[in-house]
Amino acid sequence: MTPPPVLSVRHLVKHFSVRGRGLLRRHVGEVHAVCDVSFDLYPHETLGLVGESGCGKTTTARVLLNLERATAGQVQYQGTELTHLPRRAMQRLRRELQIVFQDPYAALDPRLPVNEIIAEPLRIHGLYGPAGGDEVRELLSLVGLPPEHGNRFPHEFSGGQRQRIGIARALALRPKVLVLDEPVSALDVSIQAGVLNLLADLQAHLGLSYLFVSHDLSVVRHVADRLAVMYLGRIVETGPAEELFSAPAHPYTQALISAIPVPDPRKERARERIILSGDVPSAADPPSGCRFRTRCPLFATQLTASQRQRCTTDIPPFTDHGHGHLVACHWSPGASSGLSVVSEGAGVPRCARALRQPEGG
Repeated sequence: MTPPPVLSVRHLVKHFSVRGRGLLRRHVGEVHAVCDVSFDLYPHETLGLVGESGCGKTTTARVLLNLERATAGQVQYQGTELTHLPRRAMQRLRRELQIVFQDPYAALDPRLPVNEIIAEPLRIHGLYGPAGGDEVRELLSLVGLPPEHGNRFPHEFSGGQRQRIGIARALALRPKVLVLDEPVSALDVSIQAGVLNLLADLQAHLGLSYLFVSHDLSVVRHVADRLAVMYLGRIVETGPAEELFSAPAHPYTQALISAIPVPDPRKERARERIILSGDVPSAADPPSGCRFRTRCPLFATQLTASQRQRCTTDIPPFTDHGHGHLVACHWSPGASSGLSVVSEGAGVPRCARALRQPEGG
């Protein structure tokens, strides 16, 4: 029996206001950063949220933790609704929901020694008691750093060591969920492996749930139990990681996976690559219907005029490919079976109206 999700996201929307220049700075539009995103995170699981830079992954992560207020939708942590939670109540829940940021140097206060950086969340929440120093040293040991280095400042550590300090600070409050926002993208490949192994060990030891945000599928492949693939603010495919890597169904997922380098030079030269043409459209003026259609190889070369019209006007619903594998594409294999299990959320009409506008409207 599947346990209930520890974190549940339904029809999440985040729009940013765009203001014109000049003295009055009137509202002139909106950036649709996140639009109708839904997923679940289960206990002791790693869910990989992947996609190109600018697709809305980091914004989604920040909205989950109320670092950005949602425009619409729901985020529930163990049954508690977070999106409209008062600041004081949210502060109490931050003990159980923590984030590790992408840039390990920018995330650490350069004026404080490492001991104080790790102790800071304990002090804020009133948990730094007489044994606080011992707890800090224990956290340093837990992430593989010598406790005697706690008196040093962040600039005295390497990038990988600074990221371990950020992880130690996130673990200080004993959270149940860690949001990892590109945690190894700023590190060398050899250092990445050490940090990823550390995260795996911590998950097994502490029973953590991870939301792993990344644009690098070669990294996510080694850590994620399930994947959610995001394009221009929308999730286009989700399912077990092994199944998505072995049999991707959405054209965008296929293109991302084809871009992963193969270590065998002969296989690398012989294999076919899916090259996406054009740039990612602006989130301030997203395409109608399927957002991926302007770069979709299937749309450009294989669909009839009537099929392309459907892509232009209709938002693809999710179709069930079995084993929790859901694909938002009108024409992917299995899409014609009629097994539509997740349709567009009724609670997000603003996104729906924006996407259903005819081109040029």
